[in-house]
Amino acid sequence: MRKNTPRFTKGWSRVSAGPRLGQGLLAVVSAVLAWGASMPVQAQDKYPTRAITIIVPTSPGGSTDTVIRQLAEITSGILKQPFVILNRPGAGGMIGTSAIVRAEPDGYTLGGIWNAPLTMTPHTLKAQYSPDDYVAVSLSDSAPIVLCTKANFPANTGIEFVEYAKENPDKLTYGTDGVGATIQLASERIFTKLGIKLRSVPFAGAGQTLQSFLSNQIDVYGGSIAPIMPYVKDKTVKCLILSSVNRVEALPHASSLTDLGIPEVQTLLWHGIIAPKGVSADRLKILEDAFRKAAQTREFRTFLASQSINVEGTSAKDMRKTMDDEYAAMEHVAKALGLIK
Repeated sequence: MRKNTPRFTKGWSRVSAGPRLGQGLLAVVSAVLAWGASMPVQAQDKYPTRAITIIVPTSPGGSTDTVIRQLAEITSGILKQPFVILNRPGAGGMIGTSAIVRAEPDGYTLGGIWNAPLTMTPHTLKAQYSPDDYVAVSLSDSAPIVLCTKANFPANTGIEFVEYAKENPDKLTYGTDGVGATIQLASERIFTKLGIKLRSVPFAGAGQTLQSFLSNQIDVYGGSIAPIMPYVKDKTVKCLILSSVNRVEALPHASSLTDLGIPEVQTLLWHGIIAPKGVSADRLKILEDAFRKAAQTREFRTFLASQSINVEGTSAKDMRKTMDDEYAAMEHVAKALGLIK
């Protein structure tokens, strides 16, 4: 035993005494452990790796639905992943918006939305969410609301319309897409600033508003430009006022808010992408860049131009400012109309 012990000790010492070998082995082990530990993180950070669902708070076939579908199709090619459109209509868009804010904040469920459920109807109906429950991704497009009359209406310009309305307070009627919804709040914001009063007649949607106007049940059409254009072209309808600071090429005789001296009350119809609060900053940045790029493509521009809609493709920061400013302005209008209980 005594003879073997020195040999064993000596042999062990020979291995331990090699500092270069020991340090090298330690470095290899550390590198392997570090590489192994990094694998789940790298796999987790890759995004997106599967289909992304976009909840649209309207029925299929409407303006919001068609715009968001077109935008999603283009963005799908950019991100190399499919998009699934899930329509959740009801309660002025608030049912679908509630589903958006309650979704898992992993970047795989987004909202394709217009402004009313975010900045308008929450003031007049009991919303189950607040502006703090969602984050902006990108505002894709915008378009003015237009106020139109039949061709035989006594006014032919925006200024003449204002004069006629002042001479006939509360006699003219205009259609809206619902109490406290986009058309009413945007129109009343303009009417208040101009000092005129019209009577609001709510309908279930834009389609009913248009048909009621064409059948002479209301005096003024209030809504988006695209549905009214065929009647403008055949000269049975004339559009007199836009809710934008700029004029529209397709309606050269319609007065802008700048023409009327009230540019500060501009209110547009717009669409955009939002996400539930809690989505990581890196994933939001990927989404923001992709949707902005999609909005600027020739394909999307051509699609919007056919409907007299303007391309935006804003940053998340700019979309957030638009939402916050409009939210505050619409709260003021709703209070003035007595719509906030």
